[in-house]
Amino acid sequence: MSPEILANVTGILVRSVVGLGVAGLACVAYGVFVERRWYRMARYRVGALPSGMAGPLTVLHLSDLHFLAGDRRKAAFVQALPQADVCVVTGDILGEPAAVERSVEALRPVRGRLASYFVLGSNDYFAPQPLSYLSYFRKARPQRMGRGSRPGDLRAQLEADGWTYLANRRVTLSANGMSMEVAGLDDPHIERHDLRVAARERPAALGLAVVHAPDPVPELAALGYDLVLSGHTHGGQVRMPFVGALVTNSAIPTRLCMGLSRFGRTYLHVSPGLGTSKFAPFRFLCRPEATVIELVPRSEQARSGPQRGSANTRSNTAS
Repeated sequence: MSPEILANVTGILVRSVVGLGVAGLACVAYGVFVERRWYRMARYRVGALPSGMAGPLTVLHLSDLHFLAGDRRKAAFVQALPQADVCVVTGDILGEPAAVERSVEALRPVRGRLASYFVLGSNDYFAPQPLSYLSYFRKARPQRMGRGSRPGDLRAQLEADGWTYLANRRVTLSANGMSMEVAGLDDPHIERHDLRVAARERPAALGLAVVHAPDPVPELAALGYDLVLSGHTHGGQVRMPFVGALVTNSAIPTRLCMGLSRFGRTYLHVSPGLGTSKFAPFRFLCRPEATVIELVPRSEQARSGPQRGSANTRSNTAS
């Protein structure tokens, strides 16, 4: 190879490496400084109400907020969300122990008109620790409990505000012609859940299951729940074009780790969440999201096609 050709090839390789490096840095900067704070609200219209219930019933689903004490922008977004009939928070509310008061204050305005439910996640029980991203690709890795957080304070302050704590507990709600059977499970990710409490006693009522990680959804579907709400996966947090999520940190397939899906007659909604660990403050092609689900009777014809939304809202229908 002549010196001229070698010099040209070397120049091309150097420019390619530099270009890839610049593109990589740009993606990281976008994920850290733009997307992880680019909050939006999603809307779904779902035919899940049993026969005899007129509807609609609106549910605001929040998850994985990972609040820090200084999270003013995220708190402002949450406080500005529309009030729904029922508000459900599926855990990992805290991003650090010092954020209990910030979290409770931010959630106060979005309490449901009829009911407000919450469960806790591992980050509410234990303060977060640094963890290598590559460890999420291991099929089995040891659980690291670490330093305790302030779950007792968080629970007490939310309950004082009228929230109902649903760790391994089942409750009923009857209001405005609606009858609901609501089951909550403690975090399956750290093996605190107890499915024995989830057996249905009122199959004619709307069955709502609330759990941090979506792993028990096959069992909850088999028990006859109409809607299961969960989080934990962050929607993968990092998603690739044409591929989607690379990991879910759970037993659920990557294609089901975000948004609405069906298990027979049961709808599962997995929230991508509104936060990240403070040790991994990055999202890519997976914007932080709150969700409003409008429940209508199964017999009602769903609106044709998705509703149009702004850049900060996305809407879908399902039946």
